[in-house]
Amino acid sequence: MAQSSLLPAVVLLTGLPILAGCSSVGSPFGPAAAAVPPAPQALPPSVHSEEIIGRWGLAAYHREQDRLRTEAAARGQCSNPYPIEASASGGVMMYGHDNSQKQEMTLKGSPEGKTYLGPGTTLVPAEDREIVSFDGRVMILRWVDAEVASRYGNMVLVRCGVDAPERTARARRRPATISE
Repeated sequence: MAQSSLLPAVVLLTGLPILAGCSSVGSPFGPAAAAVPPAPQALPPSVHSEEIIGRWGLAAYHREQDRLRTEAAARGQCSNPYPIEASASGGVMMYGHDNSQKQEMTLKGSPEGKTYLGPGTTLVPAEDREIVSFDGRVMILRWVDAEVASRYGNMVLVRCGVDAPERTARARRRPATISE
């Protein structure tokens, strides 16, 4: 009888390491720990900080058919330019959404080949803007966060002082005279 009373103890001691291994995999009887995916790693961007530093005219649009009109409106804002300045760490200093203070922004590339502009070095959809297009003179930014994008629309920035037509005084037209 001594042998039969030892059997449950041996089975229990032998099975404990197996049961301990099951708890790290996740149990079907209890809540599993939520696995947090790592933040996507930023890749080299297609646009660099030194390319966007300067003074910009700024306007925004919500509908694509308003883009050209908005670009002209942005050009008209160069009398009160939106500044993008160099930061000490190699990024840029500019305004975020809902913030009257400039903050440091970094250009970040993504695995999809897109370039984003936002605080920090990792992609943060709530704070980042996608650079939709940039030709050195005109830059279009779209907020990644849908709620912020619905309020601010697509930002059109037109570089001030580059390829801008010179302002000249308009000559007054003389009234036409009728000659006999």
